[in-house]
Amino acid sequence: MADNPLQRLDAVELVKLGKTTITLGGLGAAILVVIVTIYASRLVGSGLRRLRQRSVGAAPSLYIVEKLATYGLRVFGLLLALSVMGVNLTSLTVFAGALGVGAGLGLQGLVKDFASGISLVFERLVAVGDFVELSNGSRGVVHEIGPRSTRIRTNDSTDVIVPNSVLVNEQVVNWTLHNSTRRIRVPFVTAFGVDKEKVREAVLKAAHSVPFTSPDDSTRRSQVWLVGYGESALKFELIVWPTIESVRRPAAIFAAYTWAIDDALRGAGVEIPYPQRELRLRDLFGEEGEDARAALRLEPRAARRAKAKAAQPSSNDAALDLTREDPEEPPLPMQGPPNKTA
Repeated sequence: MADNPLQRLDAVELVKLGKTTITLGGLGAAILVVIVTIYASRLVGSGLRRLRQRSVGAAPSLYIVEKLATYGLRVFGLLLALSVMGVNLTSLTVFAGALGVGAGLGLQGLVKDFASGISLVFERLVAVGDFVELSNGSRGVVHEIGPRSTRIRTNDSTDVIVPNSVLVNEQVVNWTLHNSTRRIRVPFVTAFGVDKEKVREAVLKAAHSVPFTSPDDSTRRSQVWLVGYGESALKFELIVWPTIESVRRPAAIFAAYTWAIDDALRGAGVEIPYPQRELRLRDLFGEEGEDARAALRLEPRAARRAKAKAAQPSSNDAALDLTREDPEEPPLPMQGPPNKTA
């Protein structure tokens, strides 16, 4: 009776490790097991990923399940492949020792990143969907936490690959941790001598007219602070609480508020300083200041500027951009000034 082809493959010895003999048939079966388990882990991961994308509230928990299932199936496949080859799993201490030597010689960085990735998945201080800011200034949304690195996508649709150990060992600002909004400060300046109460009212009205400003409450409310004196200007800051959705786009937030503040100050006739030197008319024909200008039949500069700047309301592109749910979608045409559509 002819031999079975599988029996002939099992009879072909490739290598002998102590009491364990690895045959050609055992190696082929082990490779097949590894391929099947990798394919199965990809199917399971893909299914859980689609489920996570549809379940917004349970996304962080499903991400942990996805990673555990994927890694677990692959580790199980590796152990099963070793068993199929005939390797005694109780003797894996030799391989563990060899792996330890390898890690000490050059794999410590890889092991460190892998351990950091596990820490990120379980601690959830940085989770998929969070908007983070790194110590080097890079900012973006966490799209994937892998076994070695994390993929962060910026608002310019650029993917930044960051080693997991960087997120664990270095300072990282998580702007959306616990789904809570954050207070921001928008600086602006005015000329000396302006009516501070007039500035405050105009800027607060502009801030509340922006659609992504959170409503005031007992603990969180918009404010205008006078924070210092410049060489030729008063320094103010708008203190405001934007919505959690807009916090993910800080550059657009600052641009939108700055645009709205500029419109408000110009509309209120508040002078914005320029880097220049002024020649003040102190005494002319026995008159000073506005009386001297009147004697020369000169219209006050403030009045001329107010007339020159009385223009149609401008279109705040940054504010419009922030109202779009998907930043990669093209903006809709603006109908009138956004500050009146809040």
